[in-house]
Amino acid sequence: MSHPPVTTATLEAFSAAWNRHDLDALMTFMSDDCVFMTAGGPDACGARHVGHEAVRKAFALGWATLPDAQWRHGVHFVHGDFGVSQWTYTGTAADGSRVETDGVDVFTFKNGKIAVKNVFRKARPNLPPVA
Repeated sequence: MSHPPVTTATLEAFSAAWNRHDLDALMTFMSDDCVFMTAGGPDACGARHVGHEAVRKAFALGWATLPDAQWRHGVHFVHGDFGVSQWTYTGTAADGSRVETDGVDVFTFKNGKIAVKNVFRKARPNLPPVA
């Protein structure tokens, strides 16, 4: 069975779903056996989440500490079964401090879906609250 390829438009729509905090929409882009590797965690890869349900739970945690999280200024590239999204991650922590840091997602695609989402983000101290 032939599947439509992932394109930059696909990654733009995926990014838009992140910014809407639309978990159901996000999961439609992911393969059933997907893998999500976070920017931080106990392992060399950050933290590794495998399978639709585990990835869904990990994605939801992305908004737990920064409920207004956004991925701004997205630029997306696709080459065959690989892609990259570059963005600036922003949000406000519970103490009012602000996050603003650049990062990328490195993707592997399979059968028209995201099979692997591997996040890399610059380590930067939080900025003071807006006065």
